[in-house]
Amino acid sequence: MAALLDQLRSRTSEMVAALGRLVETESPTSDPAACLACVEVVDALAAELLGVRAERLVSGERTHLRWQFGSSPRVLLVGHLDTVWPLGTLARWPFAVRDGIASGPGVFDMKAGVVQLLYALAALDYRDGVAVLLSTDEEIGSPTARPLLEREAAGIEAALVLEPSAHGALKTERKGNAVYLVEVTGRAAHAGLDPEKGANAALELALQLPAVAALARPERGTSITPTLLAAGTSVNTVPATASAHVDVRASSAAESERVASGLAALSASLAGTTIAVSRTLDVPPLERRASAALYSRAVALADELGLPPIAEASVGGASDGNLLASLGVPVLDGLGAVGDLAHAEGEYVLVDALPERAALVARLVQDLLA
Repeated sequence: MAALLDQLRSRTSEMVAALGRLVETESPTSDPAACLACVEVVDALAAELLGVRAERLVSGERTHLRWQFGSSPRVLLVGHLDTVWPLGTLARWPFAVRDGIASGPGVFDMKAGVVQLLYALAALDYRDGVAVLLSTDEEIGSPTARPLLEREAAGIEAALVLEPSAHGALKTERKGNAVYLVEVTGRAAHAGLDPEKGANAALELALQLPAVAALARPERGTSITPTLLAAGTSVNTVPATASAHVDVRASSAAESERVASGLAALSASLAGTTIAVSRTLDVPPLERRASAALYSRAVALADELGLPPIAEASVGGASDGNLLASLGVPVLDGLGAVGDLAHAEGEYVLVDALPERAALVARLVQDLLA
């Protein structure tokens, strides 16, 4: 145990240098070409550390990375290379390390986790039974990586997700995230000459939104937030169309289904208007029962390594771990960087935690394969 941790601690400066390479290769989800550049850097780093190149999985405009060690993977390591930061952010906020803290766009979510994953594998003498999938569209719900994750889940006994952990707490619960589009169709008319001949879609939408918001159940962990709204075509025309995107976060599958039924039951109240509801994103919740056993295992292994006690957390944001849990795979999330401020200006990671978390991941893999 101590030897593993000491070995990785001796490589801390290497890990920081690797992290700098990744952060300085900007990879916003919205730019597949930029994400491909990051794919190249990570693949080259893996070749240096593991002696093997990745299999490149191309879906649409996107390229994802996959490694498989041995013929029958049992443990899946998951992460992503895309970030929320637009190209050019580095110009005003460069990667920097100061007083044991590394910062830069995407450093916490989740490029440090990618570095820890690769160094954890590099520390293992035996990797047969491990598969790795690094995607490039997780920040928008993994639309092209989702089928790949579903395929990788077959035969997997445990999935370790290298998403970041605020203050080191492992994520044993994540809310599901669904996005709905509520569309109202009415009838256009001149707002001055004959407004009575119109059917105001904007007004109908305004009447519906309180009913939408009323489906929230904060006491059950369910939030409902109308976000993007649109209506009309000109200032002197009765709007013939209106729409609202609705963000839904729920802690259980039962709550997700309740909200879906409630939205499907919406009916128009103004004559001449109709309502259509469609779901544009559906990420199921990660419930604690999928993580409890792995969390207990991680706590025991952290203690054996001499690491500080590890807390657990329930969070509102979703990850690829949600999907894997919905497929029946035991999942432990938040094994990546220790730091804070995901998606926020000044996100950072603690440098001393890089080898510690890599050691924990390596021991989890060893234990699961034993």
